[in-house]
Amino acid sequence: MTSALEAVRPAVVEGSVLARKPRQLLLALFGEYVCDQYFEPLRTSVLIGALEPAGFAAPAVRTSLDRMVESGMLARRRLGREVGFELTASGVDVLRGASERVKGAEPFAPQGEGWTVVAFTLPEDQRALRHRLRAALTWAGFAALRDGLWIAPGAVDLAAVLDDVEDELPPGAVTAFAASELPGYPMADAVRVAWDVAGIRRAHEEFIAAWEHPDAAAGLPALTRHVLLVADWLALLRVDPRLPPQYMGEDWPATRSVDVFTARHRAFAFPGVRDFAARVS
Repeated sequence: MTSALEAVRPAVVEGSVLARKPRQLLLALFGEYVCDQYFEPLRTSVLIGALEPAGFAAPAVRTSLDRMVESGMLARRRLGREVGFELTASGVDVLRGASERVKGAEPFAPQGEGWTVVAFTLPEDQRALRHRLRAALTWAGFAALRDGLWIAPGAVDLAAVLDDVEDELPPGAVTAFAASELPGYPMADAVRVAWDVAGIRRAHEEFIAAWEHPDAAAGLPALTRHVLLVADWLALLRVDPRLPPQYMGEDWPATRSVDVFTARHRAFAFPGVRDFAARVS
């Protein structure tokens, strides 16, 4: 199954580090309003109605829904003359995992000390599996330091990261170990090779600029507004790998991003729930 968060990237301005797509908004909607909360299939018209105010036409939404069915995230159900969509068991697992970081108090703090290092090799005819493996590693904060050699800050639970692909990996395809910085070989240079630190900062600044004002996206329906916020937040979480603050320079904006998201999420949640309930009734 393709990772549900593999393509998460929001867009705030033209030329942005972040770029919105219908799939991202659908993931946010199912994560916030459906996963472990609403157990009926959502009609296509409800999903289109939630995304159209954000600038996504019905054909684009339908295409994204079809692709999410193909990837194993959603299942299609016939509802009279209309089609509905519901989360699969795999989709629920993915969104539950994402929710832990979305609602975490310190989503940009490293998970423990040191570094987790992963090396992998896959045959040329397993490109799709390689793509899924890379997507899973990227969401978990890994970046390529060299070809086939990936690192992430902290002590990453690699078994959980690779859960969706583990059974398909050939024996010995992945090697992993914990590492620490050695005297005389500072990690600062390696961090800047593996990650675009300036781009990560820019992503935070774009998120803050888009959502810091209480009236951000005020002209949109409550459900659409809330889904956009969560989609942008998921995208920022994907861009920021939780690097240790000592490598990030002065006035790192992660704390401001958390404050902005927390305030807007608290303000948007109840109106969004009322809007959602009215649409599915």
